[in-house]
Amino acid sequence: MRVCLALLLSLLPAVALPWGAVGHRVTGALAEPLLDERARAAVTDLLGVETLAEASTWADEMRSNPAPFWQQTAGPWHYVTVPAGQLYRDVGAPEEGDAFTALERFRAVLRDPEAPAEERRLALRFAVHLVGDLHQPLHAGNGTDRGGNDFEVRWFRSPSNLHRVWDSGMIDGQKLSFTEWAAWLGARLTPERIAAWSDADAETWIAESTALRDRIYPEGSDIGWSYQYEHLPEVRTRLSQAGVRIAAWLN
Repeated sequence: MRVCLALLLSLLPAVALPWGAVGHRVTGALAEPLLDERARAAVTDLLGVETLAEASTWADEMRSNPAPFWQQTAGPWHYVTVPAGQLYRDVGAPEEGDAFTALERFRAVLRDPEAPAEERRLALRFAVHLVGDLHQPLHAGNGTDRGGNDFEVRWFRSPSNLHRVWDSGMIDGQKLSFTEWAAWLGARLTPERIAAWSDADAETWIAESTALRDRIYPEGSDIGWSYQYEHLPEVRTRLSQAGVRIAAWLN
């Protein structure tokens, strides 16, 4: 039975997930204290006691919802595709939309005082998630390998793929809770860094991600300590920037 189950699971298509749960919660936790008074009041009005860290993973949790919106409509909204050497504005979104167009959609909903509270709540939770997504460099894929999901590697001798290494491999390997991550990264968010990173333009984030993406593909398939040594500082920076930008976008 276990062999059959493993075989079935191996035949399922890989899903392009964003930062793992820990990474997303870090971005939400970093954003929370950076909200201005008006944004904080609006978030509390919609979410009550739910924190941005809790809200940040909701869009991934809802992927198991059988409703057509989650199974057919919202799937492509977690990423963008930008071939090497191009900018997002050169490429634009496909017909089904992407993370950039979804953020614009959710911005309009949140600004609409006539929008039902449930629609605004969905927009808020999903937007917090998508800002985080766009800071994961492989969520600005080059269009050739499903954002690194098809780029197979052996991460510390275990079969994996490059997307998973960036989603969770380097983050979970540190054995820190999201609150520990947020405390350590938050302590390094100086006023100067916050000011420099408070850019609410998603095209900026995408350009940063594509530039990083194009230099994180390893030459070989066996990666571990040296790869982590080189790229873990970039993971820390992208998580920190995502937290600042969530707040900037909401503010």
